[in-house]
Amino acid sequence: MRGHLSQDTLIKVPAAVVWDVYRTLELARLLNELLQDVFGKIEVVQGDGGVGTILKITFAPGIPGPTYLSEIFTKIDDETRVKESENIEGGYKDLGFERCGFRLHIIEKDAESCIVRSTIEYEIDDKLKEIASQVNTRPQEIMNGCIGKYLEQKMRSSN
Repeated sequence: MRGHLSQDTLIKVPAAVVWDVYRTLELARLLNELLQDVFGKIEVVQGDGGVGTILKITFAPGIPGPTYLSEIFTKIDDETRVKESENIEGGYKDLGFERCGFRLHIIEKDAESCIVRSTIEYEIDDKLKEIASQVNTRPQEIMNGCIGKYLEQKMRSSN
């Protein structure tokens, strides 16, 4: 069985500014600083932030589901502002998913704002289809909202 979920978040910051954070390890640094209560700790296992980089996310205590997730960056496209990664260990893999991929797409809305589209694509054996209901975009929604507020405040204070 295959499926996908998407969620859009409006950020009142130019797309290029948002992409500068999302395309690099700056995103992980900010999540470690701003959202420890959700994402716990994000560590770079391998790489410099480009394709092939592996991150290990150890979720905060009390967060339901698997305790950690390792992902590898599989695509970073500066032209289309798309970053893709694949769950390679823990996370949805521990729940029985054959594949789980994440995509972040920064879409320019106008000169002063953009939309962050978060997509999760997954594959799971048909016998385990009831587990597919555990896939949700809530963590991405929280992440995008928090990073958006941070960047909006940063832009206001620099003006």
